[in-house]
Amino acid sequence: MSMTPASPPRDLRTARTGEDGALAPAPFEEVLRLEQVDVIRQGRRILAEASLTVRPGEHWALIGPNGAGKSTILSMCGALEHPSRGTVHVLGEQLGRVEIRALRESIGHVNPRHPLRAALTVREVVLTGATGTEELMRRWKPSPELTARADHLIRLLGLGDLHDARWPTMSQGERGRALIARALVSDPRLLLLDEPSTGLDVAARELLLETVDELHRTHPELATVLVTHHLEELPESTTHAALVRNGRIIASGDVAEVLTTELVTTCFDHPIRIEHHDGRWQARADRR
Repeated sequence: MSMTPASPPRDLRTARTGEDGALAPAPFEEVLRLEQVDVIRQGRRILAEASLTVRPGEHWALIGPNGAGKSTILSMCGALEHPSRGTVHVLGEQLGRVEIRALRESIGHVNPRHPLRAALTVREVVLTGATGTEELMRRWKPSPELTARADHLIRLLGLGDLHDARWPTMSQGERGRALIARALVSDPRLLLLDEPSTGLDVAARELLLETVDELHRTHPELATVLVTHHLEELPESTTHAALVRNGRIIASGDVAEVLTTELVTTCFDHPIRIEHHDGRWQARADRR
């Protein structure tokens, strides 16, 4: 299957229809909306005509090869970067017309490469999510309510026994779960996960994915966007997917309609067979 660069992205989101067969309005407001977004850096086009809509309770995966533009899309979702052309709305606010710092306080961002150097405890790491800083701010003291929320999230994410453990002594998997708790401490409406399984062994990866599935279950209105190269790293609760190739979103919509052998093969320009068993996805080279 071939797609020319000018082809519009295929939106495979299942349409909602009323009893008369007419398209019904979406029941929720939009959490994210990218419309015909271009990003140009030093004369090079990184993204071209990218469009994507995410609603509350949806759990999206951005999938594509290295350099496809996934991280650039995520940076705009997190209000970290502005488009060269087109519009980006995050939580109802248009980038370029909103106070960015206040907007970012409603967005949780999980980066496994979090550049923390201090020997903070798990609780202290989680509390830095309330200030959006890497270290604890001087003379800042969290409220009892905020501390209680941090402790609740630590327990929810299976870190209760590591309450006073310090960052340098924690495993990569433990750090990943601590960073999710950090991202959630400000009670965001949007959670962004940038390759959260990076550096994890199989057991730690599976524990992290179980944690994300539980998070989706306990926070039904939370919208999430996860970036990965590997379909095996998708939580079972993933509802939607977008395939990114050469700076373009070539397909987006319900996960089962996007993660097909045909579309994933096109995205990676290599014959890949896609299988779905027990709620999890697998990708293998198709040698037939």
